[in-house]
Amino acid sequence: MPSADLLNSLSYVVQTLAFKNASQGHPAADTEAMGAELNKSSLSRAAGFLNSAVSFLVFLFLDVLDAILCVAYKLADYAMETDSRPCYCSPEEVFLVSAAKGRTDVPVAAELRLGDVSDTLYHRPSHVAELAKKAAIAVGYKTSRSIGFTVSSDVTGALKEKTGRGRRPLWSDCDCQTCNSPESHLYVHVQGPTDTSTTTTTTTTDVIFIHGFISSSAFWTETVFPEFSDATKSRHRMFAVDLLGFGRSPKPADSLYTLREQVDMIEKSILKRHNVRSFHVVAHSMGCIVALALAVEHPEAVESLALIAPPYFPVPEGEKAAQFVMRQVAPKKVWPPVMFGASVACWYEHVGRTICLFVCRNHRSWEFLFRLVTRNRIRTYMMDVFMCHTHRAAWHSLHNVICGSAATMERYMDSVSRRSCCDVAVFHGGDDDVLPVDCSYAVGSRIPRARVKVFQGKDHVTIVVGHRKALAGELEQVWRTAGRPTTGNPN
Repeated sequence: MPSADLLNSLSYVVQTLAFKNASQGHPAADTEAMGAELNKSSLSRAAGFLNSAVSFLVFLFLDVLDAILCVAYKLADYAMETDSRPCYCSPEEVFLVSAAKGRTDVPVAAELRLGDVSDTLYHRPSHVAELAKKAAIAVGYKTSRSIGFTVSSDVTGALKEKTGRGRRPLWSDCDCQTCNSPESHLYVHVQGPTDTSTTTTTTTTDVIFIHGFISSSAFWTETVFPEFSDATKSRHRMFAVDLLGFGRSPKPADSLYTLREQVDMIEKSILKRHNVRSFHVVAHSMGCIVALALAVEHPEAVESLALIAPPYFPVPEGEKAAQFVMRQVAPKKVWPPVMFGASVACWYEHVGRTICLFVCRNHRSWEFLFRLVTRNRIRTYMMDVFMCHTHRAAWHSLHNVICGSAATMERYMDSVSRRSCCDVAVFHGGDDDVLPVDCSYAVGSRIPRARVKVFQGKDHVTIVVGHRKALAGELEQVWRTAGRPTTGNPN
């Protein structure tokens, strides 16, 4: 079959000939308009080809670099920790060793289920692997090893056993007090009435704010919280939580940071600890997945869902859900830059660990330098938002929550649509380069009663950070018009 580039070239020639024929006998203005449109199409096609070519070369280099860093980190871990830290470069090895030894004593964590661990952790096809496979076929080398496999509960248990390290941080992670909370609960910023039994209003309700990927509760407390009206603050207890592995919450080295673990920790740290019986949920990006799972677990308790930039991609029939979502979120493109960053974070375990080694491990130094340069005139909360996490937490959350939940997202939304009577509002930035607006429209199609609103000129972050007062007003409107009457929460 002809290549895509050849087909594009032939298409360009055909369009050029058609333009020349069509321009004969037409006014000059029409000819100029047609020429401008053709030039724009040609430039767009050329830019796309250039992006693809550069992306191939850059990610080919990253494939090689990640393989080199894999060996380097194994040696460094052994030297610094007297133990080699397992990685996901050779998924078959863990599976085959466990199966070959016929192990039956591998402990399987009760909270982990088969679908909790995404296969994208193990199966991430690379250019180097594909070239090696083609080379092996060319020379007649036969192998019975498969590129991918189905993750079993034994593998999950083995991973939990192999990666258990207690609370001591890894040498490449930050060892500050903020990043190593000794608590067994999530960090939760609570604002609003502290004793609802003494308030004069009977409409006091609770609101849970869930941040997105590589973020923290400061994403809410430093943006929309100050913009809420006094009446709202007096009638609502607002809980901004740091998800497991982020911000000031614990970052256990033996956690796989699955969706189930995140929901369980929210239930433990907010619902049970603060006696929350009914609540609204506001979530951004990855937090929308956690919010939907929470709504499925507590259909009668959730009064409204406000989903901001939800990462929902309808999976075509015949596609592997997690793999499909990974290609959508991280398509291995160098442009736009946010896509390049997402691709590096999603496809390259050891390159990502190196970035965290220099950025996240030294976040205190970066914050000090930033304050020194700006003479302490600019607030640095966004540095805490994006830097206070470990590589393990980010890596597993990206795969096990964002990619791994792809197969269950539709079930969650169908459950919310059928079983729950909560109001659903969906907000998205029109200039979002991380998650397209189509994600929100797809949620609206899946949940017919959902109200979808797009804010033009806002992207994935500025829809909150650069849209504080307007977003606060939208949220207050959602809470006021929630379908069910609110009830008090006695402490």
